[in-house]
Amino acid sequence: MSDIHDAETAPRSADHKGLFATLGLAGAFLASACCIVPLVLVTLGISGAWIGNLTALEPYKPLTSGIAIVFIGLGFWHVYFWTKPVCVEGSYCARPQSSRLTKTVLWAATVLVLLSVTLNWWAPLLY
Repeated sequence: MSDIHDAETAPRSADHKGLFATLGLAGAFLASACCIVPLVLVTLGISGAWIGNLTALEPYKPLTSGIAIVFIGLGFWHVYFWTKPVCVEGSYCARPQSSRLTKTVLWAATVLVLLSVTLNWWAPLLY
C-alpha cells in the first residue's frame, strides 16, 4: 500500500519543485524589471525612450521581490529538504537532468533577486 502511495506522489512532488522554480524565476524577472533590466540593456548598447518606462515599476519592487523570495524559498525547500519520492525507472523524476535544471533555475533566480534588492548599494560603483 505504501509503494502505491509513493508512486502516486512522485510526479506531484516533481511538479511542485519545477513550479516553484519557475514562479521564483518569473518573480525575479519582475523584481529586476525596474532596475537591473534597463542597466543591462544600456550596457549592451540597447537604448530607447521605452527603457525609461521600466522605472515606473519601482514601487512594485518590494512586492515582487517578496513574492519571488517566497517561491524561491519553497523551491529550495522542495529540492534540498523534501524527502525524495520513489521514482519509476525511466520516468522524468528519475533522471538527474530534472533536478539539475531545477537547481540551476533556483540559483539563477536567487542571484537575480539579490542583485535587484541590493541595487542601491552596488549601482553607484558603475557610474
